[in-house]
Amino acid sequence: MSRAALRPGVARGFYPERVVAREGRGERALRALLGRLARPRTARLARFVRKVEELGAPLRDEADAELAARIEPLRGRLHREGFADHALADCFALVRECARRTLGTPHFDVQLMGGFVLARGAMAEMETGEGKTLTATLPAAAAALAGIPVHVISSNDYLVQRDADAMRPLYAALGLRVGAVTERQKDAAERRAAYACDVTYGTSKQIAFDYLRDGLTRGRGRGGLALQLERLHRAEPRMQHLLLRGLCFAIVDEADSVLIDEARTPLLLAGAGGSSEERRTYLRALRLARSMEEGPHFRLEGRDGRVELTDIGRRHLDELARPLGGPWAGARRREDWVRRALAALHCFQRDRHYLVREDRVEIIDQPTGRRAPDRSWERGLHQLIELKEGCSLTPERETLARISYQQFFRRYLRLAGMTGTAQEAAAELWSVYGLRTTVIPTRLPVQRKRLGARVFATAHEQWEAVIESTCALHARGRPMLIGTASVAASDDLSRRLAERGLEHAVLNARHEAEEAQIVAQAGQPGRITVATNMAGRGTDIRLGPGVAQRGGLHVIATQRGEARRIDRQLFGRCGRQGDPGSCEAILSLDDERVRRSVPTALLRALRRLGSPGRPLRDRVASALTLLPQLADERRSAGLRRNLVELEEYLEDFLAFAGPGD
Repeated sequence: MSRAALRPGVARGFYPERVVAREGRGERALRALLGRLARPRTARLARFVRKVEELGAPLRDEADAELAARIEPLRGRLHREGFADHALADCFALVRECARRTLGTPHFDVQLMGGFVLARGAMAEMETGEGKTLTATLPAAAAALAGIPVHVISSNDYLVQRDADAMRPLYAALGLRVGAVTERQKDAAERRAAYACDVTYGTSKQIAFDYLRDGLTRGRGRGGLALQLERLHRAEPRMQHLLLRGLCFAIVDEADSVLIDEARTPLLLAGAGGSSEERRTYLRALRLARSMEEGPHFRLEGRDGRVELTDIGRRHLDELARPLGGPWAGARRREDWVRRALAALHCFQRDRHYLVREDRVEIIDQPTGRRAPDRSWERGLHQLIELKEGCSLTPERETLARISYQQFFRRYLRLAGMTGTAQEAAAELWSVYGLRTTVIPTRLPVQRKRLGARVFATAHEQWEAVIESTCALHARGRPMLIGTASVAASDDLSRRLAERGLEHAVLNARHEAEEAQIVAQAGQPGRITVATNMAGRGTDIRLGPGVAQRGGLHVIATQRGEARRIDRQLFGRCGRQGDPGSCEAILSLDDERVRRSVPTALLRALRRLGSPGRPLRDRVASALTLLPQLADERRSAGLRRNLVELEEYLEDFLAFAGPGD
């Protein structure tokens, strides 16, 4: 393995990973400030591209055998010199020529720039449609040729398999093997073989959980010496059961989604647990919770499942629980159970936070809008929701290991990422992960027209405006993508469109299997697609014949996202690769998040100023729809910051106490 290419990391024995030093809030704030002040050196990028073009020109005339003969000397050079500019330019020139011959698609200049940024261990912001999948092959091939195991991380299993299969001919031409790790692979030997390849594609969840499993396998002897000595006296030493080869180099696609949006919840590796008394306890908690009223007995704090009991509510609960005795006699324990039951009843909504499929409650991942069937809420909340929905009860499981995404990704010796929306989170990406953000220019000028936001007084007027816009553009033959906030909202809009006789497709957590097909057709003339946050992210929407002349794809947002990045992701579906396109937001003051964030008196005053069926012209109305978004951004950033500090505390505590056998 090339140490030169992994200078920033600290390898630990045979299982390389970075030893992360703990930072205080002051140090983290200083890092964030330095990241905000950093400026990309565009001149260096331009010089590098010219060097690659200069080195690549003679390669076009070489035979395949001559090109293949260059690979082995390049391996030795990368192993010795690492990612020095000249060695990297030689490698990129060779990879580019191999891509031209095997894929028919050589890397564009902007992709060379993106690849250079990734090889430097930074974040590349590249617009939708600029070819991030092909861009990743440049640093991935360079690292693999240097002997460094590479993980290319995508946001879902479909993209993992698609990208691995699509790029396999290129890697094969370079003498490299490609593996893919997906949820369908249950056999440990199959997963181990995938990680043994030079380049492995996988989702963050699959790789992180396999890392936790390796941690359990290594146990107390996490160093290499103890495990290697086992080979002398054990028939099946633990080393043979490890899945990964360490955490060397990760390239994260859709990095803001993985490193920011999904980083609010720790990953828990759980085993069987629970007892026969669970069902009775949860049923009692739900019965008690149903006897309580919002206002006099409890208050809902925010939108993340926090419930606060009032003094009246505590006395009411004490009276109801007194005859039950046993564990219900303790005030703290019973209040904790009932608070979770109240959250299950009032904070977590079907078709918004979860789906019910085949007698199972499946969580909907809020940032992506996708199902997370193997994920569960902890501390009994999942079981309470199952009983609320009349589903079979799954036993509460015992936590065997845990890690946050922040903690996991910082353990890679080298980390890089690419996304279309990183600027808003640049400070956090730098302060938490040490990733500087560089904006890569587009290959062609962006022709996307932003039509602003229209805000209506009521939800009924909002949806009527959405339907009217859809009818008008559909009649002109323009395709449309309408973004909704939940499965329930997408189903409701689908019903309204069907009532108007408008044929359309729905893309949400219920229709994941048809995602590729739906997205592939979304740019055809007159096509109407209703989608949640998933919106086929990672898959290009290609315009059908004649669509560009009609104005391209039109995107409508029906609710502000939880972050400005999410709005930009949705709008980025149109106007890709120089195509024309347009986008707008059609919003309502009836939005649940607006009603919770804005005083009722102010909302009533604005509604009185408006005219029925017309959008509110006052800029205040548009600004009010931004308040919940800004509040959500601050709250989510705070949750992620607190999670980092909690994980660091737990790591220090467990290190002091000593791990168990």
